Amino acid sequence: MRGRGIQLLSQVLLQCYSLLQEKEVLHLVLFYENRLQDHHLVIPSVLQGLRALSMCEVLSPGLAVSVLKAIFQEVHVQSLLQLDRHTVYSIITNFMGTREEELKGLGADFTFGFIQVMDGEKDPRNLLVAFQIVRDLIAKNYALGPFVEELFEVTSCYFPIDFTPPPNDPHGIQREDLILSLRAVLASTPQFAEFLLPLLIEKMDSDLQSAKLDSLQTLTACCAIYGQKELQEFLPSLWSSLRREVFQTASEKVEAECLAALHALSACLSCSVLSSDTEDLLDSFLSSILQDCRHHLCEPDMKLVWPSAKLLQAAAGASLRAYHCVTSSVLPLLLEQYTKHSQSSQRRTILEMLLGFLELQQKWGHVEEDESTLLSLRALVCSVVFSALTDPSVQLQLVGIRALTVLGSLQALVPGFLSPSDLELVVDHLIRLALHEEDSQSSEAAMEAAGSLAPLYPKVFSGHMVPRLEEELQSERQEESPRDHCSLRQRCLQALAAVSTHTSIVRETVPVLLQHLRKVQKGSEAGNAQDMVSVCQSLHRVALQCQQDAESCWYYHQTVVPCLLAMAVQAAMQESTHPLLGKALLEEEVLAAMVPVISAATTHLSPELAAQSVSHVVPLFLDGEVSFLPQNSFPCSFQPFEDGECLEAQRRLVALLMAFVCSLPRNVAIPQQERLLRELLELSCSCNCPFTATTAAKCFAGLVNKHLAGQQLDEILQLAVNRMELGLVEGPCRMQALTLLLWVTKALVLRYHPLSSRLTDKLLGLLGDTELGPAAADGFSLLMAESPDVLHKGCHADVRIMFRQRFFTDNVPKLVQGFHGAGPDVKANYLKGLSHVLNHLPKPVLVTELPTLLSLLLEALSCSDRVVQLSTLSCLQPLLLEAPQIMSLHVDTLVTKFLSLTSSPTMAVRIAALRCAHALTSLPTTVLLPYKARVIRALAKPLDDKKRLVRKEAVAARGEWFLLGSPGR
Repeated sequence: MRGRGIQLLSQVLLQCYSLLQEKEVLHLVLFYENRLQDHHLVIPSVLQGLRALSMCEVLSPGLAVSVLKAIFQEVHVQSLLQLDRHTVYSIITNFMGTREEELKGLGADFTFGFIQVMDGEKDPRNLLVAFQIVRDLIAKNYALGPFVEELFEVTSCYFPIDFTPPPNDPHGIQREDLILSLRAVLASTPQFAEFLLPLLIEKMDSDLQSAKLDSLQTLTACCAIYGQKELQEFLPSLWSSLRREVFQTASEKVEAECLAALHALSACLSCSVLSSDTEDLLDSFLSSILQDCRHHLCEPDMKLVWPSAKLLQAAAGASLRAYHCVTSSVLPLLLEQYTKHSQSSQRRTILEMLLGFLELQQKWGHVEEDESTLLSLRALVCSVVFSALTDPSVQLQLVGIRALTVLGSLQALVPGFLSPSDLELVVDHLIRLALHEEDSQSSEAAMEAAGSLAPLYPKVFSGHMVPRLEEELQSERQEESPRDHCSLRQRCLQALAAVSTHTSIVRETVPVLLQHLRKVQKGSEAGNAQDMVSVCQSLHRVALQCQQDAESCWYYHQTVVPCLLAMAVQAAMQESTHPLLGKALLEEEVLAAMVPVISAATTHLSPELAAQSVSHVVPLFLDGEVSFLPQNSFPCSFQPFEDGECLEAQRRLVALLMAFVCSLPRNVAIPQQERLLRELLELSCSCNCPFTATTAAKCFAGLVNKHLAGQQLDEILQLAVNRMELGLVEGPCRMQALTLLLWVTKALVLRYHPLSSRLTDKLLGLLGDTELGPAAADGFSLLMAESPDVLHKGCHADVRIMFRQRFFTDNVPKLVQGFHGAGPDVKANYLKGLSHVLNHLPKPVLVTELPTLLSLLLEALSCSDRVVQLSTLSCLQPLLLEAPQIMSLHVDTLVTKFLSLTSSPTMAVRIAALRCAHALTSLPTTVLLPYKARVIRALAKPLDDKKRLVRKEAVAARGEWFLLGSPGR
């Protein structure tokens, strides 16, 4: 009865403790303290009442101490249930938060009382709170007195944490939570060092990997607060354990943590403040490391070279002092070993180690000349690196190129490291490797290195490398075959782009690239279209590299865009009078390669500069205003939107207009926008050239997507709908009308425009059209996929979040309904449209909808259309991995369909089916075992497929099925 009465009172107090007055609190505290002496059944309710009172703001001074003393004296906490023990920890936590000074007045008695409370705690929920209390005791400087070791013992007994949460644990406490909480306690004070370090050394020698990792991570954490005094006694043992683990372990995780701990030890010793009579432990510690590791660098078999190098680098990377100490001993030795070894593989290993030490130098910034070990070894280091660049081994060359990049960056940190003649030699090596090295890996790496070093030495690269590349580009070598010469040109173009990473260099390379484009345009070689594409690819790379620098971006834009437009206009005008001149420039692949160049040159312009540029480009296309173009003496007027067969070539240049206007920032006004939209609409619906009609439709859609909402937009959209409806009914331009419908629908779907649902319904209706149905089905891929040139965020399009999910929700039910009501000759169109939508949907969304759609996907596998098959297989493969339980229900059908499609006449379908058969092995083993023999037999046939890629997938899939059900799988 007493217990029930106290329980009721405590429940009331927990609801209204904030309303109590000081005298009431005093009276209640005295009552509850007295009740702590009552029968053990009453105690839990008493503790709940005291928890409520511990949260009162009007608690009189001294009462907190009185309550805790009573609990420490009267309650055997560890005999209570988990919830009641948690209540005690909550009372202590509350008082530590509000009555800190009072509790500190207890001195070490408070610490001792808490040790008694915590001793023997086993529940992880309570341990998290208890560990936090210990952290606060230490962090807030409570007196530990003579109880440091007892406090350590009461917490360290849980180290290392061995806890596995039960399945479906509602509390969500993970092993990692306990590990981090305990580590924060153990690494919170140097006072624990004499007890903790022997424990860590002991656990490092454990056979359990988890214990090793926990010990090493705790040691790393401790080094942040320890000094020489705490570490001195244990350094030999710590080094011995770390060395043994790195030399012997097969675990990369353990090795990484050992190296991190060694780095932390070295950093701790580097930062310790020394008195005049104190030994510098860093020197003696590094001497031990050098003594144990240095001789391994000289061993002929090189077995322990890498572990030794890693240990040395970990220690050296801790401080500049440690770096000087290690490198002054190791670098000369490595350079000597490089010259001693003649095998490329051994030299590569040594150079990689040398590179590791060179990279560490970059951490310390500017270094005085008399402090730099590297400066005294400058000639030897350069000699070794340069020799690696001329070695026949590609792997050694690649390491040499990385080392060359690091050497170049060291010049700013170690003045005088590279002389002007060294820099010229660096450039010479890079040019040779980039242009003339047979292996493409070395060539590409040399170009990347040139791009990294060019901003550091712009004068050297613009004065030495660019002229050499230009000379190579223009040279006509008689002794080379046309194929070799073409390859050299390609590499020159790539190298010019790669090195364009500084404004001054861009001003040198861009004119060279444009001059070469003009030269190719004037030529009559059969392959000059591909040459033009190569130049455009290089120009595109330069444009991307200029985007982050406003000065480079504007220079590039006002130089390249007018030049490309002028060349294209010139070629289009010549097409009608001199068909052979400049024809390559008008080919689809060349114009398509120019589009990303102009787009990348425009997207990052400031609104002011973009407005300045658009005022020239739009009048060029609408009014033939060519005055801003270089070399603007054209034989006739430029009228791309006028009728006439002779103007077909000019109309193709709408692709360049699209690239420009669709990449402008949304806040840039486009002059004569309504007129431009009407012209584009007319061209997209009436032009017989698919390329021109499509680019006009894309340009129209790109402008509509960014157009401000309002009457003008509504009018132009209504005009477009009328034209599309008229074009789709009958006549020769049905495909053009469908293309326009797709792009306008995409533009409106992206911005959630109300008209998008009407246009989508029109598209769904076309799936039942025998002529346009297949193209309309493929259009669903266009609606859902990322477009590379227009209507994406990179060109400032209005793209709302989760538009795909919204499209899925609105339209997939209609697709399913249409499929069930369609005739047999058009059912495949609905399946194709559905598979395209599902293929581009985020997988988590697809998994939730899988139960309702899976039967339809399985039916799609029976469709004879290879696009439907391929799209459906691509959709199913990740679902096998992400939703195995649902897929298991249909395993019989899946096995049959996949095995059947491994004999498809289409290689891509065979590969996709084999990947799905492979992914089936992620389903529960018990479900798959009845099919194991059948699948293994069926997969024997594709092992003899005539295509290597099919055979490769068959081997992987069959191997997994062989291992199904094996022990350890």
